[in-house]
Amino acid sequence: MSKVIGIEYTLKDANTGDHLDSNVGAAPLEFVSGKGQIIPGLESKLIEMAVSEEADVLVEPKDAYGELNPEAVQTLPKEQFAGIELKEGMSLYGTGEQGETVQVTVTGFNDNEVTIDYNHPMAGKTLMFSVAILSSRAATDEEIQTGVVGGMAAMGGGCCGGGSHDHGSSEGGCCSSEPKQESHGGCGCSH
Repeated sequence: MSKVIGIEYTLKDANTGDHLDSNVGAAPLEFVSGKGQIIPGLESKLIEMAVSEEADVLVEPKDAYGELNPEAVQTLPKEQFAGIELKEGMSLYGTGEQGETVQVTVTGFNDNEVTIDYNHPMAGKTLMFSVAILSSRAATDEEIQTGVVGGMAAMGGGCCGGGSHDHGSSEGGCCSSEPKQESHGGCGCSH
């Protein structure tokens, strides 16, 4: 049975202790279970928890955003990034091979070339979520069909997910402090 679960979370890098993201004090993150909207290693624990229950959930890279793939780094001609004020570490959004939105990180550039990384910014990281279940209810038929909590009008960017580690639809995912910037024609996915 699909459920709509609302959570409050704080996310840290389990190895470094660095704070990566949180929605504490903001609206709860709501998702429809079984739709791949959040990373599998977190969802598998959340669906077992009850309302008001709190837990720390350790998620290994294979159950989160995957391991770092060295082949997911590309160097492209700088002219493909015309009109973009490049900064090392910035996120850009482009279109992948199947027309999906892909997020890339600029890892370096010079006068001629730009190096971009298709790995998710959280790839290779072991994640520690401190979570609290704020709500849980049966999903409606519409929510089960569409995967959208509360119907089409409620669509927005989710968090802590974006289609796991398969470079599916990301909506920007969570844990990214960079503002969305559009890539104007440059970043085609070729890995």
